[in-house]
Amino acid sequence: MSKNLSHLSLRNSHQAECSEKTFFSPSVKAGSQSFYDFTRPENADKKVHVCNGTACLVAGTQEQVRTRLAGHFTRDEIGHVCCLGRCHENKSFMYNNKTYSGNDIDHLAELINGSERSLTGQIPATGLVRETMLMPPAADMEEICRLAASYADRPQPLIDELQAARLRGRGGAGFPFYLKLESFSAAAGCPKYVVCNADEGDPGAFSDRYLLEEQPHLVLFGMLVCGLANDADEGILYIRHEYPEAMERVRAAIDELKKYSSFTFRICKGKGAYVCGEETALINSIEGQRPEVRVRPPYPTSEGLYNRPTLLSNVETFANLYWILKNGGAAYARYGSDTSTGNKLVCLDACFNRPGVHEVEFGTSLGRIFSELGGGFSTPLKAVQIGGPLGGIIPLDKLDTLTLDFESLQGQGFLLGHASVVGIPEGLEMIRFVRHLLEFARDESCGKCYPCRIGSQRGYEFVHNAIENDEKIPFEFLSDLLWTMQHGSLCALGGGLPLPINNVLTYFQEELSRHIGFSEDRP
Repeated sequence: MSKNLSHLSLRNSHQAECSEKTFFSPSVKAGSQSFYDFTRPENADKKVHVCNGTACLVAGTQEQVRTRLAGHFTRDEIGHVCCLGRCHENKSFMYNNKTYSGNDIDHLAELINGSERSLTGQIPATGLVRETMLMPPAADMEEICRLAASYADRPQPLIDELQAARLRGRGGAGFPFYLKLESFSAAAGCPKYVVCNADEGDPGAFSDRYLLEEQPHLVLFGMLVCGLANDADEGILYIRHEYPEAMERVRAAIDELKKYSSFTFRICKGKGAYVCGEETALINSIEGQRPEVRVRPPYPTSEGLYNRPTLLSNVETFANLYWILKNGGAAYARYGSDTSTGNKLVCLDACFNRPGVHEVEFGTSLGRIFSELGGGFSTPLKAVQIGGPLGGIIPLDKLDTLTLDFESLQGQGFLLGHASVVGIPEGLEMIRFVRHLLEFARDESCGKCYPCRIGSQRGYEFVHNAIENDEKIPFEFLSDLLWTMQHGSLCALGGGLPLPINNVLTYFQEELSRHIGFSEDRP
């Protein structure tokens, strides 16, 4: 059942007790708790959670994981989780507030008995760049704070450098970061907040996890300099529940930073909801409300957290600021392409011979990335999906015509998104992959707008019946449903889902013809 429909009534004394201790009504409290993966009744209080993200799905490893877990846990003790960010190894699961993958399942008894064996999930990291910007040796925290303090109460020089750098947001939309900062700086009112969106929920993506665990000082610097320049009161990192190791590393980095700066940082731990990657849903979540998407305008830079001016950006965007301010915006703009400057972290899943996170200069061909960094495919593929569940599905014969930048992919009907890459094996029917995408959207919809909430459910029902009951889907119906979702949804979850499905309809029509009744005049 979709999150937006389940358990809407207040049924237990714990919720009532919590409501008495806060200003929230019982209905608000119940609406919030029943939404998240880790608090809603049907998945709460499980002892172990199995990853059901796209990369693990296509790898076909998770049934084996469930079978192995069933030897140690009852069925009622095993829950699920959307994605654990261990897509480079698969076989992912979460136990005792730690995440595991790869060969860890072979040592399950040891893990349950409290073994301190090292995790196998450390992310392999390499690059294909002229100069690394996101994988440097850790900088001295005192030096970081000194550079940030040089911009205190001086927002315009900071804006000027970022405008010269032409830095675009790395969360997927590619919006010029200096424009967001400019709007935040001009907004009247206090207090002001700087919020880092570390709710990296795209299955296949783990670059934010890498930065939080291995380069937390870069992320904190970006937030710190923006906060000091604009006299902000607090920096908040919203880190997903599925990244416990990242939270530990960030807390340690914050403790170190406190020796040199009085700026306040706080970590807000997510509870499992893909839609919290959308900025206004994330704000609602921090406030303790049900994380539904807000209608915009107003935008967060003027009315965000607690209706106060809020600068909200993602992990990788903030991490770029240190190199820019240390070397100059003009120097940064000399890397990459004319419209997509700098470097980008690219995540390659386990379908590659060398999976991991790779720093790549914008403008590099996808074919070169996949061959030189990825080492080619480890299994025969028919396509790749770039940019998460809302990203484009690209047939292999298109790869050499595309480069790593926003315009190249968008120009051919695809999407860069978070630059995560998941391989789709030859043996996986595309109709089943479409069902997976619709099921994901249905389960993760916040439920506020009808096109997403109802459209994803109806789409799932029709595709499921086509697979299980051999019922053919009228193409006109499917086309109308996708059009309605794309143009009528409030956010990119419902509005973005039609893109990969339309890619499948375009490039895999012959394979889908058994299940979809295409019109005869369709090209």
